[in-house]
Amino acid sequence: MPFVRIDALGTDPGRLDALGQAVQDALVETLGVPPDDRFQVLTGHDGARSTLRHDDYLGVHRDDAVVFVAITMRAGRTPDRKRAVYRRIAELVHERTGTDPGNVFVTVTENAPVDWSFGHGVAQYAPGGEEPAGASS
Repeated sequence: MPFVRIDALGTDPGRLDALGQAVQDALVETLGVPPDDRFQVLTGHDGARSTLRHDDYLGVHRDDAVVFVAITMRAGRTPDRKRAVYRRIAELVHERTGTDPGNVFVTVTENAPVDWSFGHGVAQYAPGGEEPAGASS
């Protein structure tokens, strides 16, 4: 946990992998996410069968190198930590793919521990009267 979706227009597998690793590294560095806690869906859109739409909202110019990053995670991070993750994602994506930081669009959706099942139909963070897997007292 977190669960990350990354959408980019006209991208190759190497760029998608670099985008995914940049986001994961930013989450590890800024939010303390364990390095092996990586759940991502990386989608490259070809512009014909699927595409992305964007404009220059809030005066931020975007072009066809735009990257949409949607992060779903448990609630509880401070606004400053969220700002730090946005900034670090933009920095690492720029360093690793050359994508202009203005093209890095990030959203965060927060939820509760019971909103996660990592397999076996069990809410591992809130299994109903049992100690959650991986929880420490």
